Amino acid sequence: MALDIDEIDRRLLTELQRDGTLSVDQLSERVALSRNACWRRVKRLEEDGVITGRVALVDAEKLGLGLSVFILVRTSNHDPDWLQKFRAAVTGLSEITGVYRMSGDLDYVLRARVADVKAYDRLYQRLIAKVALSDVSASFVMEEIKETTVVPMEVR
Repeated sequence: MALDIDEIDRRLLTELQRDGTLSVDQLSERVALSRNACWRRVKRLEEDGVITGRVALVDAEKLGLGLSVFILVRTSNHDPDWLQKFRAAVTGLSEITGVYRMSGDLDYVLRARVADVKAYDRLYQRLIAKVALSDVSASFVMEEIKETTVVPMEVR
């Protein structure tokens, strides 16, 4: 269920998504709100679960993880035991940065960051050793045109 977020909250969230290191004083200046009112709103957004954390964004390529991979998974097994094994497998592999259960032809799409194709193959081997999969294919990202963690704040 979506919470009722007003324009001031949207501005706060926009600024925090741009720079999560802003102090309350800096944030209050940017959204034209008193320091105390700003602090109260941010605390409420945290308590309501709208703000779920604050992180540093890292350049994966500078860390030697320049290859983004989308792993497309089909399975013929959909029972609870298999799902538990699958969840444990994909959450236990740090290279996998996103896992999505899909509608349509694919069952799951996984997003991963690795150094190169050989590193992807090692990841693949570790994944299939942990859980049985019917069909796995991978698409390697040639160019990242847009990558963002920002949730849009435009009024609906």
